[in-house]
Amino acid sequence: MVRDLQANSFVLPVRRKAAYHAWATMTSPLLLAYLVTLEKAARAAGLAGDKARQMSLPILRQTLENYARLGPGNSFSGPFVRGDVETVAKHLALLKRDPKVRAVYATLAWMALDVLPVRSRDKLRRLLED
Repeated sequence: MVRDLQANSFVLPVRRKAAYHAWATMTSPLLLAYLVTLEKAARAAGLAGDKARQMSLPILRQTLENYARLGPGNSFSGPFVRGDVETVAKHLALLKRDPKVRAVYATLAWMALDVLPVRSRDKLRRLLED
């Protein structure tokens, strides 16, 4: 069956099953939850669900291609890489209208600060702590 699906089989120790399942859950179902959050954020810019998906897909595809080819650090872009504290502050202020969307943004921003190339790291940390 594995060959028919052109998949790879591997042995997973029982002690790692929960961690593997958490990773798999983040890889697909929770990625979809993120994409729905992305659509909610797009509404603030006046983009309805279909339009948001249409406009997001090319960016998402390119990001995934860059991630696969270059790795996360060399694929990371945007206001965090630039250390653009003013822009991030505007994002956070705007997203106060939808606390769940803001929470996703802030959580991902914290992860970026921890593991990705970011300028003005300390200023951005202070901003996220407010």
